[in-house]
Amino acid sequence: MLAVRDGELDALGELFERHHGPLYGFLVKLTSDRTAAEDISQTVFQRMLKYRHTYRDDGSFTAWMYHLARRCAADHFRKTAAAPAATDPTDLNEHADAAPLASDRAAMHDEHALLHLALSRLDHNAREVLLLSRFQELSFAEVATILECSVGAAKVRAHRALKDLRDVFLSLQREHRA
Repeated sequence: MLAVRDGELDALGELFERHHGPLYGFLVKLTSDRTAAEDISQTVFQRMLKYRHTYRDDGSFTAWMYHLARRCAADHFRKTAAAPAATDPTDLNEHADAAPLASDRAAMHDEHALLHLALSRLDHNAREVLLLSRFQELSFAEVATILECSVGAAKVRAHRALKDLRDVFLSLQREHRA
């Protein structure tokens, strides 16, 4: 990104190749809409180019990128006046990003599907913090930067979201067994 900032615009192509997959996977899970995720990811890279002069090498590039993505997604939701909708858990498997997912470590297919269903039932903020901290595997310092809060607050939000996810997952598991 430093090269892009300094005028080497061809370097943005390399950034796109390296980061588009994980970014798109994050946005698909966040929005539950493949088309919107593609539009938002394109907007993120357009804004990277447009606001390249604002990039400072004082943190993680991925944190800066996800911060832009979060703002672009908020703009999208504001424009469409739509909240993230629940999605079919099987669709998430088709569009997972390249990063190792916690769901990949699930022992059984049923539990995997229940986990994604539980994730889709969380509110937007809880889903967002879990996607950033657990699925995208960003550090809490990076998550805090993206969410514009302290590291401690990011940890608390993630802990509460994880507890909510567990409660929803166990409830779905009980329903499934009945």
